[in-house]
Amino acid sequence: MILFSYFRISKPSALKVPAGEVDAVYRKYRRRTFWGVTVAYTLYYVCRTTLGVVKQPLIDGGYLTAAQLGIIGSLFYFVYSVGKFLNGFMADYCNIRRFMAWGIGISAAVNLVLGLMGLLNPVSLLVFVVFTLLWGINGFAQSMGSPPGTISLSRWFPLNRRGTMYSIFSSTPQLGKSVSMIMTGFIVAACGWQWGFLAAAVAGAIGLVVSLVFIADTPESKGLPSVQELSGEPVREMDKQPTRQLQKWVFKHPGIWVIALSTAFLYITQHAVSDWGVLFLQKQKGFSLEGAAQIIGLAEIFGVAGNLSAGWLSDVVFRGNRVRPVVISGVLAVAALGGFLFLEGGFGLNMLFVALFSMAFSVVFCIVAGLMALDFVPRKATGAALGIIGITSYVAAGLQSLLSGWLIGGHEVEGVYDFTPASVFWIIACFLAFSLPVVGWKYLRK
Repeated sequence: MILFSYFRISKPSALKVPAGEVDAVYRKYRRRTFWGVTVAYTLYYVCRTTLGVVKQPLIDGGYLTAAQLGIIGSLFYFVYSVGKFLNGFMADYCNIRRFMAWGIGISAAVNLVLGLMGLLNPVSLLVFVVFTLLWGINGFAQSMGSPPGTISLSRWFPLNRRGTMYSIFSSTPQLGKSVSMIMTGFIVAACGWQWGFLAAAVAGAIGLVVSLVFIADTPESKGLPSVQELSGEPVREMDKQPTRQLQKWVFKHPGIWVIALSTAFLYITQHAVSDWGVLFLQKQKGFSLEGAAQIIGLAEIFGVAGNLSAGWLSDVVFRGNRVRPVVISGVLAVAALGGFLFLEGGFGLNMLFVALFSMAFSVVFCIVAGLMALDFVPRKATGAALGIIGITSYVAAGLQSLLSGWLIGGHEVEGVYDFTPASVFWIIACFLAFSLPVVGWKYLRK
């Protein structure tokens, strides 16, 4: 009960902001909250992508095998999927500031323990047990990041601005992975895999401070009117219903499940590249750890550009048509991923392939996993929609990690890996990711 009270959504402040100061105070807290959740969630990703960079040193050091890494990664995603579902529903009722701060705090602590353990030079069996347990805990902690971040947009921004702000917020995964890949790649190459986890722990600690200092829970908790009143946005009859009733409506809506299935394939593709891309470049194409990490990390910056342009492409260029940018970007993503996986080339060509894939794929991701769902989900049930999409997406990501690890490790011959079966799997997933919502978009709008 005490824990429930601690995380419960803030009560409206008894002290109201004077009418003449409402606009200025509202803009200040809205701006602080938006950049607070954006920076914090970027640092969330630094705390979750470390394992993708240190796989080669762990394998070369005899600590873990590719199959074991696949098991550890799959457990992370399975736990994350359950956590995303539960935390999505709970976050609708919660104080987003405290919720987000606790998640990144736990994630930072996990990275700290793994780094300190590595400095003790443990035996391989202990590494597998500890990694499996702690990386699973990290999966649940990471699931506490996205729901409060997205809910903050619903609480602080009107509908006519939410799409633009979401496209910025949804670029945080690419930005976080880019920072992590580049930073961790240099640190691990220079100091060892243990220091990659320690650096991620420092990043998580910064995210904890940012969450507590900058994020505000609701306008009402700061003595302000609700976002509907502030923006003059009409309140729909549906929005007057209790949160629980709206969550049930979302759960039964078939459109959410179509989007969830499509997003599942998106996550298979996305995490295949981020989880195995560095190892693929090292084993299949002979790159160094630094070079491979730079290619995957720098290309994520183009994913930020894709996210930022997604809302503009959909709303301005294609005048609200969600299907056309998804089709165009989806075809480009499949072509670029195929070039990366099946064509030879040096640093520049591989960077080009991954950058084009990251940019095109991010447009699809932002529109399908975000804007399509936000088109019809009630504000008070945003977290529930994220929970449904999250559990299907990360179950798929977990299966991807498990299956990819088996496909890669099962075709190893004297240290030589055959990535062809896994590559075919990733290409098929990428194609299905953008095809499903295109086929069902008319039904979704209806």
